[in-house]
Amino acid sequence: MTLYERTTKLSKQRGYSLKNLAIRAGLAENSIYDWKKSTPKADNLKKVADVLNVSTDYLLGRTDEMNPTSSDKKVADILDDETILAFDGMEIEESEKEKLRDYARYIISLREKENK
Repeated sequence: MTLYERTTKLSKQRGYSLKNLAIRAGLAENSIYDWKKSTPKADNLKKVADVLNVSTDYLLGRTDEMNPTSSDKKVADILDDETILAFDGMEIEESEKEKLRDYARYIISLREKENK
C-alpha cells in the first residue's frame, strides 16, 4: 500500500476528507492529493500523522503498528543497589556509583522541596 493509499484509507476511517485532513494539518487544501505522484516533506508528513494520531512510519508503510509503544526504552533505578551502572560500555566502580547515588538523592530532595 502506498503512502497516499494508506493516508486516504485512514482519513476515511477517521471521518476526514483529504481536503479537510490537509486543512486540519495546516497544509494547502489539495496538497495530499500530490502524494500520489511525489513524496511529501518530512514536516508535512508529521503534521498529517499527528492529526491522524499515527506514526509517520505507519503512514510510510514501514510498520503496521499505528502507535508504537516506547516499551523498548531502558529504565534503570540508579538508587537500586542491584542496578549495574555503566558508562560508555565500562562498568562504574562502586565508590563512583555511591557518588552518583548521592547526587541523585540530592536532586530528588530539591525536586521535593520545589513541589511543596
